[in-house]
Amino acid sequence: MKYKCLILDHDDTAVKSTPNIHYPSFIEALKSLRPDIELSLNDFINYCFNPGFTGLCKDVLKFSDTEQQYQYKIWKSYVKENSPDFYLGFPELIMEYKSAGGIICVVSHSESEQIIRDYTLHCGFKPDLIFGWELDEHQRKPNSYPIIEIMKRFNLNNTEMLMLDDSKLGLIMARNCNVEFAAAGWSHAIPEIENYMRSNSDYYFSKVDEFKNFIRDNM
Repeated sequence: MKYKCLILDHDDTAVKSTPNIHYPSFIEALKSLRPDIELSLNDFINYCFNPGFTGLCKDVLKFSDTEQQYQYKIWKSYVKENSPDFYLGFPELIMEYKSAGGIICVVSHSESEQIIRDYTLHCGFKPDLIFGWELDEHQRKPNSYPIIEIMKRFNLNNTEMLMLDDSKLGLIMARNCNVEFAAAGWSHAIPEIENYMRSNSDYYFSKVDEFKNFIRDNM
């Protein structure tokens, strides 16, 4: 097995969450916090890509701490009431990989509670390690902390891991740790994002089946 550990993003990489959960919850908050601003789904995805969700809230929309807490409360309500579907074929792949002895770690801006729920419901197991939004900001991606901790916990070197993510933040984290990075390109069709990820990633997969075949070839 070339990669002993898969480091997986959750939203829009493993599960279909932005169109049905993150975007509508954000729009509901925006109606109260910034009623004059209209944000399309593509706008939201682009901002989450660059400067990132935190940058969108703090730098673009200038949310105060109180406003950020209001947005967070609405998001938590949406997440609690809705469990997103995994992309077709993704659970089968990671269950097969896990059965072969692989390590599954999740590094996400969703919270561990929801990630455990989604994996238990759709995959029948919990990831070996999760780094979620509930961590302090310096411990979340794109900071190197999650990968460093994974290496320590499982006694791995950087060549034994593969990061899969649809976001620029995941790419930055992987690059900072010299870990190979695979871009998940199946969640949207925005040319600017695709071009950037194709140019800067080690691998780019436009379909889950492409990634599945790649992992099977390296097992």
